[in-house]
Amino acid sequence: MLEKVKAEIGDLYPLIPDPEYEGRGLESQATLWKSAKKDDGPPGYLVPVAYLWTRTVRCKNPACGATVPLVRQTWLCRKKDRFVALKIIAPEGEKKVRFEVVESRTEKGLGFDPASFSKAGNATCPFCGTVADSDYVKAEGCSKRMGQQMMVVVCTRPGRQGKVYLSADDYLEFAPDDESIRQRIEALCRRTGLTVPSEKIEARMTGGICLPYGLTDFGKLFNPRQMLCLLTFAAAVREVAGQAASLSIDEARTRAVQTYLAIHVNRTADYNSTICSWHNTGEKIGHTFGRQALPMVWDFTELAPFGEASGSPQGALDWIVGVAEAQSETGTPATVTRGSATALPWPAASFDAVVTDPPYYDNVGYGILSDFFYVWLKRTIGYLYSEHFATEGTPKKNEAVADPVRHDGSKEKARAAYEQMMAQSFAEANRVLKPGAPMVVVYAHKTTLGWSTLVGALRSAGFTVTEAWPLDTEGYRLVALNTAALASSIFLTARKREGQETGAYEDEVRPALERIVRERVDSLWKMGITGADLVIAAVGAGLRAFTRFARVEYANGEEVPAKKFLAEVEGVVLETLLEKIFGLPGSGVSAVDGPSRFYVLWRYTYKAAEMDAGEAIVFTYGQNVELDGPKGLSTGRHALVEKKKGKYRLRDFTERGADEKLGLPEDGGAPAPLIDALHRILWLVENQPRALNKFLDDARPDRERLRLVAQALAGRALSGGTEDGSERSVITTAAEQAALKKLVANWRALIDQRLAAELPLFQQEEK
Repeated sequence: MLEKVKAEIGDLYPLIPDPEYEGRGLESQATLWKSAKKDDGPPGYLVPVAYLWTRTVRCKNPACGATVPLVRQTWLCRKKDRFVALKIIAPEGEKKVRFEVVESRTEKGLGFDPASFSKAGNATCPFCGTVADSDYVKAEGCSKRMGQQMMVVVCTRPGRQGKVYLSADDYLEFAPDDESIRQRIEALCRRTGLTVPSEKIEARMTGGICLPYGLTDFGKLFNPRQMLCLLTFAAAVREVAGQAASLSIDEARTRAVQTYLAIHVNRTADYNSTICSWHNTGEKIGHTFGRQALPMVWDFTELAPFGEASGSPQGALDWIVGVAEAQSETGTPATVTRGSATALPWPAASFDAVVTDPPYYDNVGYGILSDFFYVWLKRTIGYLYSEHFATEGTPKKNEAVADPVRHDGSKEKARAAYEQMMAQSFAEANRVLKPGAPMVVVYAHKTTLGWSTLVGALRSAGFTVTEAWPLDTEGYRLVALNTAALASSIFLTARKREGQETGAYEDEVRPALERIVRERVDSLWKMGITGADLVIAAVGAGLRAFTRFARVEYANGEEVPAKKFLAEVEGVVLETLLEKIFGLPGSGVSAVDGPSRFYVLWRYTYKAAEMDAGEAIVFTYGQNVELDGPKGLSTGRHALVEKKKGKYRLRDFTERGADEKLGLPEDGGAPAPLIDALHRILWLVENQPRALNKFLDDARPDRERLRLVAQALAGRALSGGTEDGSERSVITTAAEQAALKKLVANWRALIDQRLAAELPLFQQEEK
């Protein structure tokens, strides 16, 4: 199939004369591609593997009218001793920028910052300085006036390692002719009956974002050359039937081959859309679904399908063939059945195990996102499975997801429907499991509401959670460092609960909870598991104490709801963690004020991430603080937490420390939170060191507890620790981490001596 597609569209991805090579012939592109071997190419020519593009808009300034590149960053390669990036040049008297490839052995040697361009869709015109703001860019996109400009061609040189980067402006003759390509698409569609995907992208639960810029249907996620490439592959899949018949291959085998090849087309689409990015550290193409969303990407990567690079069709075919061979070697091929988890088509007590990765409440709209692949499957093998591809998009009415849109906008109805479907699904799993057989639930959601719904469904379905461990199933994901994503998935093991006992919360459940959680936190800590993974895994382990009973009651006979129990579990987990972080028993930790404990816990668990209220409020459990309200942490000029559009984010010392009143005693004489004093001290050390002594005289912070907080934020305690004693990660912001290390290293001279000097003589002797 690859050779057939190459013969049809190979001319769209021309091999490029190598400027370092002499003695090259004048062969045609068809001859060149024919002579190119796998992992190699004809001598004297560079093999393209990718094309990097930027989206563009016309300058907002009518007097200028230049083409404004929306490129976010221009990094091409960031490796030891090799830094490559594109420099944007705005030639005088012209209205379109040029891109120049710059390479250096050091980042500083480039002479410019490749990451300093558009921010959140706001771009500055390189010619007149006018800002094309996000609203303007959206309007241009929706009016079909957003363009694209090729920046660079990424190539490989036969017989050599590494990538070669060529400025597209130096090789304009190799740029695609979009109008000619559109004509070829129309001719292909007339010949084969295929159509360009026009199915609409649903707005909700897709990650944001590409829709407001005019990318409203799946066809708009591909530029003309990408579309022709994918349609040519799709046509080749459909033609397999005729070729197989001529070779007397039976219908069932032909159907299987076409199905595998349809998956191949989907994989190629995943690596060849206009929302694919370039990974400059690995010099490879990132795929569309680096995360579960359809984001807006300002500088995107187009795959050159006949080069040897990540995401290439040849690589995809190798993966698929490998899976098929592995299946054939086992002698027990998988049986795939489409149906609903709420009504399994199998008899009772027939399964040795059930493993499920259920929908995460309202976290991801898998049904909506799966349409990206559905539209291509429909075009390749839809006629083979007409019962599964009869609708325009995937069926979503019965998807287990808390989507208010499907329930007249009611969040409560959406939650109830989700919980009911989850409970029914788990009840069906319980029915088909053999006695004593396990069910494994993979879960990586973070909010209390999501977890409480899961717990309630498990318990009502007759399951007891017996184990919970984090496993690294995520690998590399396209998730920014300042997000609150888990690095691992939590594997919950559950078994059928015997009997219908009622548990006493105070006498049975709470003591078991304390014991289980403390043991699990200790185990995970020693294993070097840190942050959110440790917290969520410990919470999962604590479910054992609750779910082993059909009902849990307080002493007054009132039932304990799952949400209330989860809050208790999270409180115990956080309390135990604080003891680990500070190296103190519970009584010692309680001597540290609530806002400071809150700050340390957040930094430990989610670093510099911003979070929704449901996640952020967890850190208030047991700390005697609140997020909002008159004395909330997000209120006033001293705010420790920034609240913006329903999201919460911790503020570090660079954002708070300049306030002259920060860290000083309150009007009633009560000492300020230690984190306030620490932030002011850090700011003074960095900016006004001569004013530090006066602040210490006025603030009079408890130096021992202050030292605990500073060391917790600066030292390896927050890394969870490893057997070799190495630090695992930086928890707070980079600026704060650097300032903390400097402060802790000079603690005696800067803090101890001054505060000790203020004590009466008898107290100094006691110290």
